[in-house]
Amino acid sequence: MIGRVYRRAVRPGEIVVSVEQVRALIDEQFPAWSGLPIVPQPLTGTDNALFRLGDGLTVRLPRAPWAVDQVETDATWLPRLAPHLPVPVPVPLAVGAPGGDYPWRWTVVPWLDGRNPEAGQHLVDLAVDLAGFVRAMIALDPMGGPVKEGIQRGVPLAWRDELTRRSIAVLGDRIDGRAVTAAWDEAMGTDEWRGPPVWLHGDLLAGNLLVERGRLTGVIDFGGLGRGDPAVELRPAWSLFDARARAAYREALGFDEATWVRGWAWMLSVSLYWLADLWDSISEDDRTDAIRHMDDIVRHRHD
Repeated sequence: MIGRVYRRAVRPGEIVVSVEQVRALIDEQFPAWSGLPIVPQPLTGTDNALFRLGDGLTVRLPRAPWAVDQVETDATWLPRLAPHLPVPVPVPLAVGAPGGDYPWRWTVVPWLDGRNPEAGQHLVDLAVDLAGFVRAMIALDPMGGPVKEGIQRGVPLAWRDELTRRSIAVLGDRIDGRAVTAAWDEAMGTDEWRGPPVWLHGDLLAGNLLVERGRLTGVIDFGGLGRGDPAVELRPAWSLFDARARAAYREALGFDEATWVRGWAWMLSVSLYWLADLWDSISEDDRTDAIRHMDDIVRHRHD
């Protein structure tokens, strides 16, 4: 599926965090929690190591330099945003300092119950709930929050044009380059976001959503938090939802046609870049799966 975590070699700068390291950090800096058991959680992303601390807490430690800034972002903004959101988010309860052989700041956040949704299930209710979360984010006061820059999520689509065309060229005949290029050309002709930059989660993958009985119960991992074009929040329309749930999500969001176009184009752009960048380090099944989902965007982008 587009947006999945591809298995790849560890990149330079990434570290492995052990239970022993976490125990030492907790014992030294937060002795009130030193008697709680520590259980490592499955490594499903590339940025942070997660450890359950007792029944109600999670220790979240950056695994690489590019993830370190999220500690400050979460501590600064989530306490201000959370009271206005319809479901719980992991507001930091404590911020730890480097210690021992662990080099960066880290956080302790609440453990939020729920499981990740799976594509192919009946997700219409989740689509409507998630649209409500996105609308609540968009409606928040800017508060002087960070604005997206560079080629990151939520920036003007044109800023990704060169990167996207280069990825198409790198992939060559591995993809239907003519159809993908035609779709991208179409997107380049649509209007950019004309409003002020709005608050975005920026990474609404299935792994960052928590559900119970088909309803949204929490949203986690705000590594993409910032303000920009809301089209990026259409990501789950293509990475998680089937046609019926996608239609429900689109209707509940109420985005205009230009935002819908930028949404599928952003997803196409990122997927092309990932596939071109990771081609030699992912499995044949992953390649086939990613290409199939890119083809799905190209074929059904007007649905």
